[in-house]
Amino acid sequence: MTNSFRTLDDVDVKGKRVLVRVDLNVPMDSGKVTDATRLERIAPTITGIADKGGKVILLAHFGRPKGRDEANSLKPVAAALANVINKQIAFADDCIGAPAAKAVAAMKDGDILCLENTRFHAGEEKNDPAFVAQLAELGDIWVNDAFSAAHRAHATTEGLGHKLPAYAGRTMQAELDALGKALEAPKRPVIAIVGGAKVSTKIDLLENLVSKVQALVIGGGMANTFLHAQGIGVGKSLCEKDLAPTALRILDKAEAASCAIILPVDATVAFKFEANTPSQAYGLDAIPDDGMILDVGPQSIERIHAAIDDAATLVWNGPVGAFEIAPFDRGTVVAAKHAAKRTREGKLISVAGGGDTVAALNHAGVGEDFTYVSTAGGAFLEWMEGKPLPGVEVLKK
Repeated sequence: MTNSFRTLDDVDVKGKRVLVRVDLNVPMDSGKVTDATRLERIAPTITGIADKGGKVILLAHFGRPKGRDEANSLKPVAAALANVINKQIAFADDCIGAPAAKAVAAMKDGDILCLENTRFHAGEEKNDPAFVAQLAELGDIWVNDAFSAAHRAHATTEGLGHKLPAYAGRTMQAELDALGKALEAPKRPVIAIVGGAKVSTKIDLLENLVSKVQALVIGGGMANTFLHAQGIGVGKSLCEKDLAPTALRILDKAEAASCAIILPVDATVAFKFEANTPSQAYGLDAIPDDGMILDVGPQSIERIHAAIDDAATLVWNGPVGAFEIAPFDRGTVVAAKHAAKRTREGKLISVAGGGDTVAALNHAGVGEDFTYVSTAGGAFLEWMEGKPLPGVEVLKK
């Protein structure tokens, strides 16, 4: 896995102008960064290149501006990043043209420069060859350290890889190594936990996973669709009844691939969806018509535990209940804590990703205990679906 793409170990950066695509899409509130996780993750790539005498030229987008828009300027983000890495970062108020060229020409070895939001130009999302050429004039090599944008074929995430020698940054390398361990060359047996509200958003994911894993735990609202497809009454629960044929097709595909599907065997049911409303565990043959399944039940939690205990590798995407509201976070929290304990004991490689999943693991207090937690969202899902990612393909040897 490690050798299929080029990394910073394959290049001498001293004296070179290094265009580094990073993810600076951090949450801001009145001009201040409220969560610096993404900035901390890219620090090793930036300082590593600078310490070896490379000229670090940062490329990134912020928000979804249509043209130049000061509200989406990267200037305050660059200032926050300078605090995180404890080094000065110069700023150019455009990413192409005279302002960018002048700022790059003024750099000495080891300097760091952040260019303005690449999405101020329509050529970024269009992957416009003329825009790519203007960017390429500023650098000698290109480093992609933004896995979270790797599923998009934009100018700075893919186009530059055809114009300049291309390498994976340290964050990208860590992400690809972790995902490779999880799905490409995993320690078996591998189990996946897939939850979330809807089957419709995860059909490709489920179809890919049943051919890759030995067991698949299905939870969350999407489990109700599978139960309904098998003729089990789910009351007023969230359920995509029109997807019953899809659910049955996935079950058939799993059986053909010898992948065990683990669905809930009981459920935590309430009559209202609100915090601390009375709830009760019911067997699947007794779900009340006016009840809502909001979490897996105690026997289902035991089954998930047993599946985790049997696994050498766990891949997790999506909560198994309505984890935003107590007590319907219990199934997700208990499973997350159990997986974290097995990981700490060295018995499990655990890889998780997606926005809700990261939030659920942090809510359970175990975000730090998993082998790897991907903050990448869309790119993580497309990787799990088995789709090639443009920003990764272009880094391959």
